[in-house]
Amino acid sequence: MLALTLTADLTGITELRPLDTADEPYFYTFKVQCTSCRETHPNWVSISRFESTDISGSKGDANFVWRCKSCKRESTASIKDAPKTYVHASPPTRQTIIEFDCRGLEFTAFQANGEWMAKGLETPTKFNAIDLSEGEWYDFDEKSAEEVSIKDMKWEIRRA
Repeated sequence: MLALTLTADLTGITELRPLDTADEPYFYTFKVQCTSCRETHPNWVSISRFESTDISGSKGDANFVWRCKSCKRESTASIKDAPKTYVHASPPTRQTIIEFDCRGLEFTAFQANGEWMAKGLETPTKFNAIDLSEGEWYDFDEKSAEEVSIKDMKWEIRRA
């Protein structure tokens, strides 16, 4: 099991999470490495928890099935549950966003592509279409008349 974790400085917001519904799935984007021969796939790969692929020679399926070009081994990854929200903490703490059951592969890096959402820390304001691809995000909460932000983001892929 691997977990994607985030440590971030949230100012004025809480409950940060990817927009990940059946109607609007989030595609988690990773660099992937074969655990057998240690070959790293040259491209970023994207995984959705709402898509599954049959595993060859098996009755099962997985969210991601990959055959390593070097050793020809087939590997899989499945997303265990819906993503968890990242809640405001001071000082910022490492929190798990999503967990994967990986067989024969490891994720080595994550790109925060796609839309995220959050809500005001002390107001009912909802923030949608948050773009974290630049590594930080700023907006203004009109109900509190203060700037809100996400800074100092650190993504980690850890054993769960």
